[in-house]
Amino acid sequence: MDYHNSTLGEIACAVPGATQVFRQYKLDFCCSGDRTIATAVEGTELTSEEVVEALGEIDGAATSENPALLEPTALIAYILERCHEKHRRDLPELIKLANKVEHVHQERPFCPLGLTGHLVFMMQELELHMQKEERVLFPAIEQGMLGMVAPPIQVMRDEHVEHGRNLEKLTSLVFDFEIPEHACNTWRALILGVKTFTEDITEHIHLENNVLFPNVLSQKEGVA
Repeated sequence: MDYHNSTLGEIACAVPGATQVFRQYKLDFCCSGDRTIATAVEGTELTSEEVVEALGEIDGAATSENPALLEPTALIAYILERCHEKHRRDLPELIKLANKVEHVHQERPFCPLGLTGHLVFMMQELELHMQKEERVLFPAIEQGMLGMVAPPIQVMRDEHVEHGRNLEKLTSLVFDFEIPEHACNTWRALILGVKTFTEDITEHIHLENNVLFPNVLSQKEGVA
C-alpha cells in the first residue's frame, strides 16, 4: 500500500493493526482520518518515515478478523455488540471507580479531579448518540432506505467531532494515562479502564466515519 499518498482513514481500513500504530503516535485517524501521514505529523516531533516504518512492521491479520472488511449490515451488528454494548457496560463501572478515587485521594498529586463528572457527561452524550444510530440510521441502512441516510450520517459525523473533543479532555484529566507510583489498585484499574474506553470509542468512530458511512453513501450513489 502507498502509505505516503493514502489517508489515515484509508490505511486504518486496509491494514489490520494500523489503528494501534496511529494510537501509539497519537495520530487521529477517526475524526481527522482524511489527512495523509505527512499532514498529520506536521507540528510534531514525528516524521512520516517513522510512521511508515512502523506500519511496515505490522504482521498481517486474518481477513475474517478485520471488521473494516465487513459489509454494512454485518458491520452494524459488530458495532452494536463490540462498541455500543461495551460502552454501556464499561462506563458505569468507570464512573464508580472515578468517584471513589476522587473522594479518597483528592489531596494526592495527579488525582484525576473532575473525571467523574466528565465521564457522566460523556455517558449521557454517547447514549443519545447511540440511540439515534439504533433507532434511525442503522434501521434505514439495514432496510435499504439509502435515499434518507445522508442527513443522519452528517449529524453522526458532527457528533463524532464533539466526541473527539471530549476524548481530548478525558486524556488530559488522567494526565495522558500516566499511573502515579503512589496509586492504589482502584486508581490503577481506573486509569487502565479509561485508556481502554478511549481506544474503544476511537475504534467505534473510525469504523463509522471511515468504513460504514463511505460504503453506504457509495451504495446510495449507485442506486440513485
